[in-house]
Amino acid sequence: MTNKYSKLALGLVVALPAAFSSVSAYALEAVTLRLAHNLDPSHVVAQTLEKMAEDMKELSDGKMKLRIYPGGQMGGPRETLEMLQQGALDMTKGSASEMESFESAFSVFSMPYLFRSKEHFNQVLFGEVGREMMQLPKEKGFLPIAGYVAGERSFYAGKPIQSPEDMKGMKIRVVSTPTTNKMIELLGGSPAPISFGEVYTALQQGVIDGAENNEPSYYQTRHVEVAKHYSEDRHTSVPDYLVIATQTWDALSEEQREILMKAAEMSEKYEQVLWDKEVQNSREKAAASGATFYKVDKAPFRAALQPLYDDAKKDPKKYSWIERIEAVGK
Repeated sequence: MTNKYSKLALGLVVALPAAFSSVSAYALEAVTLRLAHNLDPSHVVAQTLEKMAEDMKELSDGKMKLRIYPGGQMGGPRETLEMLQQGALDMTKGSASEMESFESAFSVFSMPYLFRSKEHFNQVLFGEVGREMMQLPKEKGFLPIAGYVAGERSFYAGKPIQSPEDMKGMKIRVVSTPTTNKMIELLGGSPAPISFGEVYTALQQGVIDGAENNEPSYYQTRHVEVAKHYSEDRHTSVPDYLVIATQTWDALSEEQREILMKAAEMSEKYEQVLWDKEVQNSREKAAASGATFYKVDKAPFRAALQPLYDDAKKDPKKYSWIERIEAVGK
């Protein structure tokens, strides 16, 4: 592999060499990669992966195929990420939160109000900082090769949450990480790390008082039926990633890697378009189902959560990523 392409592929930058157009698909060896994820086939990322399979097959003249196992057939994200490490699976989808236990740098995405705007988030995820971060787990058995936007997470509950005071004593379901658990505690609530599939019943039965997620998840899971109040505090933006086993990556030829990376780049752009449409569609349908959306003053939430940043300063490695992210676009 040339130094130029090694930098592009392993650095995971968006642009591919112009020489890609000269790659002969007929010189490729046939390969079928197995990809498992826990998403419903209707999910935006699931649709994106199906489209990527089509693109990869077309780019390789049918020599490279993607066999997809959706809906948790091979387990949840932790299980499939571990399968990648073991060489028992080629690819999966993992969120930054799910990869945090494998590579601590991804914990920065759980930091509330780290991103100034959607544009800032995109500049990080698809720019130099985000691409550099994607290289980190390679020696641990897997390598993210594409990043997908997953919106902004906000609180929803059976009552409006418009200030930290409204959260006092509430049990809020979270994706359990040290950062998200501490976030809920600082806001006066109690974190409830129950599985995603149990959230509807837990809200319905009052086991929990609320949850936090983006608009498509809020509507598509029917949580809108049991938690009518969606408060747009937009505390975190946690990306999804397309992840490949290091063993699989190392076994691919240079030409196969080029085709895979081109299809991955195409999938990033396709997913962003689908996601924006899905957010708008979900908001409209949720409102029609009786949901009320609340604009929230973020300042009191940021102030209450400042101790998370004070604690992060005690971890030089983590805080250096935070500083680099904050500097993007300034």
